[in-house]
Amino acid sequence: MSAPTDPEPGSRDRVPVSRRSTVRSGGEGDTPAPRRRLAVLGRLGLVLVLLLAVVATVVLVSRQGEFGRDDAGAEEIPALEVEPAPVQLGTVAQPGALAVPSLGGAPAAGAGQRTSLADWSEGIASRADVPARALQAYGVADQAVKREQPDCNLSWVTIAGLARIESNHGRYRGAAIAGNGDVTPRIIGVPLDGTGGNRTIGDSDGGVLDGDRVLDRAVGPLQFIPSTWAKWRSDGNGDGVADPNNIDDAALAAGRYLCANGRDLATGPGWRSAVLSYNNSDEYGRRVYAAADQYARASQG
Repeated sequence: MSAPTDPEPGSRDRVPVSRRSTVRSGGEGDTPAPRRRLAVLGRLGLVLVLLLAVVATVVLVSRQGEFGRDDAGAEEIPALEVEPAPVQLGTVAQPGALAVPSLGGAPAAGAGQRTSLADWSEGIASRADVPARALQAYGVADQAVKREQPDCNLSWVTIAGLARIESNHGRYRGAAIAGNGDVTPRIIGVPLDGTGGNRTIGDSDGGVLDGDRVLDRAVGPLQFIPSTWAKWRSDGNGDGVADPNNIDDAALAAGRYLCANGRDLATGPGWRSAVLSYNNSDEYGRRVYAAADQYARASQG
């Protein structure tokens, strides 16, 4: 929602007032020149302030569109809460993090007695400011993709970095993750109409996922476009349903998507290619890296 605008610009600039005669007795002159100059400078200053306000509004609306949020203030856009990392993509690989414990119960490397996924996620949650339930989803996806595509070397931190930028781990605008992984209320992005740096993407699902029968919108905690979800849909929690609004399903689909085309996320070029396939923006990739690196450090204690 853009900032309110005056339907009749300038209509409040001047208010009609009664004028007194400028003819004065005693030979008095008009308003002194210094006072006139101050008045002119004051008006110029007001014009400058208004112009800056307009520019700021335009920039904000553009940024909102770029990150899929045109109905929120800057403080509500998850991506803008994370400063881009000062790195050159392609030269930095996926940040190293505490490994996810094996779902069979064996301790993760360096994890000591921490043997369960629940213990692992609870131990990291408070340090990383990530919901433990979300971390469990990322951990399960990490293990599943490692079994399917071991050469991809996917780590949970990359999925977590994406989820931070896309929806703050399913917490955008008060949303929350239920015990079964469902995120409510559902997180629906803006219409992909070609504005704000987005591509124009016509409706591909009849509005089934995003409620829009004209244009596609990204949906869920990992913000999948319906057409992309149709290809990568996954059932991460084994309930027989693939739902982009479920953190388990979305995390597994994101992991598989990142590893497509034989990418190796343990290399700089591989990690860059994976993340930019999600959003082809260098700044976006550096924001994801910043979040992933923060979580990797937090996981190490």
